[in-house]
Amino acid sequence: METELWPNHIHQCAKRGIPVALANARLSERSARGYARFAKLTAPMLAELDLIAVQTALEAERFRSLGARSECVEVTGSIKFDLTIDAALLTRAAVLREQWQAESRPVWIAASTHSGEDEIVLAAHRELLARTPYALLILVPRHPERFNAVFELCQRQGFSARRRSTGEALQASDQVLFGDTMGELLFLYALADIAFVGGSLVANGGHNLLEPAALGKPVLSGPHLFNFLEIAAQLRTAGALSEVTDANSLAQRVAQLWREPEAAQAMRDAGLTVMQANQGALARLLAGLARLLKE
Repeated sequence: METELWPNHIHQCAKRGIPVALANARLSERSARGYARFAKLTAPMLAELDLIAVQTALEAERFRSLGARSECVEVTGSIKFDLTIDAALLTRAAVLREQWQAESRPVWIAASTHSGEDEIVLAAHRELLARTPYALLILVPRHPERFNAVFELCQRQGFSARRRSTGEALQASDQVLFGDTMGELLFLYALADIAFVGGSLVANGGHNLLEPAALGKPVLSGPHLFNFLEIAAQLRTAGALSEVTDANSLAQRVAQLWREPEAAQAMRDAGLTVMQANQGALARLLAGLARLLKE
């Protein structure tokens, strides 16, 4: 499940009769062009793979055109769709909002933000606060090494912010809950009404859109989604994903979804439908691996 393939590693496995599978495989057009430039090296390497469990038919064709054996390439889908949400997580989130006395408070999350996005998100939140003074933003930077700098940014810009890592109860006057803990992203998504997924207002390629969709949240993102083109297309077509371009359009879309609960519910339902329609990739991958083990 690595994003890099090592020719000598794969060749030595092949020499010893050790089957190698590439699981949940993706291959963008850009990466395919890169492989094609070194065809003398990459074509024999791909031909020695025993199973390439690829996410889409288009990516399967790219692997075949670069030298993978046709019979070894299978379209299994993305195992990201096989995310299951523990009901206890949703219950715990509801209980915490009740403890915060924030059941009726409008809450949105900006998750996995990158450098250059935090300023946009905070500008959008400032717009929202002008209309809805009791609105709450949960801000979760992607990389822990940025936690301190982004928290200081919140403070410099005059927001009343509270770090999640302190474990302190949220106060009615708090405008930003700063997500500086590890392993809690799903729980923080569950606390919110609407989810913006970062890495997408800057040219980073986006992050996992399916986690908030699986939690039944309307999903927002920026336009830079080249790491998740197929998933984004499915969510967009179904009406589960809304793309924004700047602070103003982000604020307007969040405000609209708070103002129009029917539209928010339609996005929630659409996201859950997409999730359910695409599940089964993990079972198909395991079936392929089981065949290799028998052989």
